[in-house]
Amino acid sequence: MPSDTLFLLAPDFEDSQYPGVRFYCEHCAQLEGVLGYFPSVARALEIRRIPFPRPRAAVVERVGEEHQWLPLLVLGEGSDDHGCATGTHEGRRFITGKDGIARWLSARFGIAVPHP
Repeated sequence: MPSDTLFLLAPDFEDSQYPGVRFYCEHCAQLEGVLGYFPSVARALEIRRIPFPRPRAAVVERVGEEHQWLPLLVLGEGSDDHGCATGTHEGRRFITGKDGIARWLSARFGIAVPHP
């Protein structure tokens, strides 16, 4: 089983603050695109698509209630963070945000980097 876990928001969700409107997370969609470009990377990760409402139990269990913003990559034990880790929770290192995650994917798997 992969040791690094990428948490993304499941697409096509509702937000009670905007009744009648359906959404997707643009940052998660960007990472979904990278995974589509590089399917070997997608196969090497555990990918969890999480419903929008909080609390997000699967995320809270891994990184605590204060780190529920997605996208989020939780590094497995022994995984190199390539200088991209943004925090730790109970000894688990994690990376928040699309830019840091994209940098880590490029460093870890040797894939192309985003064009500036």
